[in-house]
Amino acid sequence: MTVTVELAGERSHELDAADKTYAELLAPFDVSKHEVSVLVEGRPVPEDQPVPDDIERVEVVRLIQGG
Repeated sequence: MTVTVELAGERSHELDAADKTYAELLAPFDVSKHEVSVLVEGRPVPEDQPVPDDIERVEVVRLIQGG
């Protein structure tokens, strides 16, 4: 099962998502699951959740930190 994973405003990758969690889809982007939010159809999903077979696109957005 192939899914398009897009790091918002930067780049995207086509990845094999079979038997993977959303967190495992972050590997090509060199980001920590603590600095991003993973969205499916505009809704956040838990990074430790397995990717369902019917998902075609995942968006990854960087969280903004400020002080």
